[in-house]
Amino acid sequence: MTAPTVWLTTLGCAKNQVDSDKLFAMLAEAGYGAASDPSSADVVMVNTCAFIEAAREESVDTILELEEAKRPDANLVVLGCMAQRFGSEISEAMPQADAVLGLDRYGELVGTLDRLTNWQPVGLRQVPMDILYAINRPTPTVPYAYVKVAEGCDKPCTFCAIPLIRGKQRSRRPTNIHQEISALTAAGVREIVLVAQDLASYGRDIDAPGGLVELLRFVSDIDGLRRLRLLYLYPKEIRPALIEEMATNPLIMPYFDLSLQHAVERLLRAMSRPGGGSRYLDLISQIRSSAPEAALRSSFIVGFPGETEDDVETLAEFLQAARLDWAGFFPYSAEEGTPAANLPGRIDPEMAAERLRFLQSIQDDLTERANGAQVGRTLDVLIDQVEDGVPVGRTYREAPEIDGMVTLDRGEPGEWVQATITASYGVDLAAEVVEA
Repeated sequence: MTAPTVWLTTLGCAKNQVDSDKLFAMLAEAGYGAASDPSSADVVMVNTCAFIEAAREESVDTILELEEAKRPDANLVVLGCMAQRFGSEISEAMPQADAVLGLDRYGELVGTLDRLTNWQPVGLRQVPMDILYAINRPTPTVPYAYVKVAEGCDKPCTFCAIPLIRGKQRSRRPTNIHQEISALTAAGVREIVLVAQDLASYGRDIDAPGGLVELLRFVSDIDGLRRLRLLYLYPKEIRPALIEEMATNPLIMPYFDLSLQHAVERLLRAMSRPGGGSRYLDLISQIRSSAPEAALRSSFIVGFPGETEDDVETLAEFLQAARLDWAGFFPYSAEEGTPAANLPGRIDPEMAAERLRFLQSIQDDLTERANGAQVGRTLDVLIDQVEDGVPVGRTYREAPEIDGMVTLDRGEPGEWVQATITASYGVDLAAEVVEA
């Protein structure tokens, strides 16, 4: 019997993509093949997101679309965060799903697919392991990769369902992380993006000496590694030692992804997040004092219960003062089971959307100005791909997939070039290669 083929669609954040990569590698080791498209697969899988209502709606829509696209005799499997949190509801509401496996059941995936496809491979199956600690990944198609250093979160943020979905924080041992990065760089990856729900708290649950700072130093000697980038830094956990390491270690990009969420102390307290506009500006000042050319990104919740027009103006003033390079704004989503879902003062969705557009317009102008200031600078660029004959890459200022990009006059994917920025177009830059 020919080995069955699988198709996997991934939704949500980079952490979900890491899970998908490891699941796909696990299936490949078990002998499953990769389908070229959903219509030719024996098993179609969806790694879902359940962070907010909009993400759940996208997950449901994608499941239904793939149900239509797959062969009538093919199997449909739902994975990921939505399967973890709403597994029984999905099974009841979507009988077209042949299996629903949440995060804590990933070890059952190979056996489940063997049963669904009636495939009996020769040889014994390996004992399934927690994919957080798995090292094998598919051959990368781009010169960057995300590496998850921890799973789950211990923070009590009242709006967030992540602890309900992913559980308490579980950090990987440094040697385990080192092995995964080494395998990726040996396969051609040059930029590693470290991710976790609470990255700056890495190691606290396993008493790892030095925490994230020591981990960064430990992996900095890996052959072939040219860039380390950090995503999702909880502001309270950003200590002077981490700022200094990011400012002085040439391998670590001075790119600070600060999870600020708002600038009004009253709302932040309601979110169970210590901080406020003035303290955040002090932190930003510390970062820029140590790393004057640092790029800063953040995300903000708009329309949290009790938010007033004055609060929106305060956030707007904060944005003007902070001068972030990048920022994302998200309407508040009341998540079942979270404390904030029961707070009074719910904001009308249309009003929240209007506030979001107002704040986004302010940030768009700030981002355009920050990008315009790059014209004339000569920077190192990693070329990710060639689109319609045009090389596209990133400097230290752009994280993959969420920020702008740099178009170049020449170059090939995976190359490092020095390029002079010649023009700015909104969130994107144009540059001419000076030296490969």
